[in-house]
Amino acid sequence: MESSPGRIKVLLAFAAIYIIWGSTYFGVHLALKSFPPFLLTALRLLIAGIALFIFCIIRKEPFPAAADITQNALWGLAIFIGGVLAVVWAQQFISSSLASTIITTPFWFIVLDKRQWKFYFSSKWIISGLVMGLLGVILLMGYKKGRAGNGSEMMQLIAILTMVTGSCFWVVGSLFLRYHPSATSLYVSTTIQLLSAGIVCLLLSFATGELSQFSISNIHINSIIALLYLAIVSSLITFLAYVWLIKVRPPAMVSTYSYINPLVATLLGWAFAGENILPIQLVALLIILIGVFLVNVPRYQFLKRK
Repeated sequence: MESSPGRIKVLLAFAAIYIIWGSTYFGVHLALKSFPPFLLTALRLLIAGIALFIFCIIRKEPFPAAADITQNALWGLAIFIGGVLAVVWAQQFISSSLASTIITTPFWFIVLDKRQWKFYFSSKWIISGLVMGLLGVILLMGYKKGRAGNGSEMMQLIAILTMVTGSCFWVVGSLFLRYHPSATSLYVSTTIQLLSAGIVCLLLSFATGELSQFSISNIHINSIIALLYLAIVSSLITFLAYVWLIKVRPPAMVSTYSYINPLVATLLGWAFAGENILPIQLVALLIILIGVFLVNVPRYQFLKRK
């Protein structure tokens, strides 16, 4: 059986990806009031990357080899462009609570993680939990009509497809990090990933003309606070917790954060954005929680046997 410190680390890491990443959608909603999407993502990733770079210098981490820099830079683009930029861009056209229900990582993990197929498909608990979680998310999404966002129906559809595609890239990058660990430390490799994706997003901001329409005088204090929260708490601390988790737990279990995130986003929308919670939505959230529990039943049984 795992030691108590080990269990506590796992619980804290799951709490981070469940709760903090659930609040990220509301943070993006606030930050987009002052920052255009490419610039917002660039600043978010660069602030996180620079902070972690300073931390690496303090720890006197060894400088990575050229091959490690290239590898981490490429997979950083897949992870952060797919998992962060896609979400930020999509939230121009759809609401934060709706965006939180579209993340499809559990199913991409099931489809793409071939090494875990025997474990996944041999467990009725995992399959049942994933299906139940999906049903809960569909039910929750179905009651977002009329509050879907600011975009036209076509742009909302494009935004949804962008997020689904982004989830795929996020999973591909995550699986590579799990099965092809870098020779560098977690901190150094994550620094490279953050900075490479941040630089590309900054270039995209220049290329699309965002900066010509951006004015520092129009920045709201709430947006600055949201940006710092997204950079340090979400993109840095919680991402490190996520990368560690996918190395010590089956990825499909870790990906259940995408079921809890809509719950957190919906509650934040109710508490701070004036969104009503209907009884049917509470039922949907309960179904999602049961789904997450079922996915983790094999883990509970394993610990009991130990």
